[in-house]
Amino acid sequence: MLAEALCKLEGFTYAPSETLYWQQGHSTESDFIYVTTQNLSHAQLIQLSEDVGSDRTLLVLCMAFRGDPSDLTNLTVKKIPKQILHRCEYGHDDYSLKVENLPQAPPKPEPPLPKKSPPPSHPDQLALGL
Repeated sequence: MLAEALCKLEGFTYAPSETLYWQQGHSTESDFIYVTTQNLSHAQLIQLSEDVGSDRTLLVLCMAFRGDPSDLTNLTVKKIPKQILHRCEYGHDDYSLKVENLPQAPPKPEPPLPKKSPPPSHPDQLALGL
């Protein structure tokens, strides 16, 4: 959802690649966008630049980055705008809804009492345990 929103904001078409993790959208045949919530190191940016190659360009939107990406001519690195980040949720194990004032469950019916057999009426039945 974040990548799709940022594609729209930056004028890219959202179209994630099935094979290249960094191709999440495109604006031309050789200009792509990559969105991540990571803080990227300079070494990661260099690796990304090598993966992209010299015949393509990549707009990288991330939470933060270290180093000077100006020497990486095929990358444009920007921070994700805070107003977009504040609208997204991160780090949840689940997305359970908070539900209050639930109706009471109906009471469970009591199980029927077992039927008792009538007491023996003949002395022979007592002796036989019937």
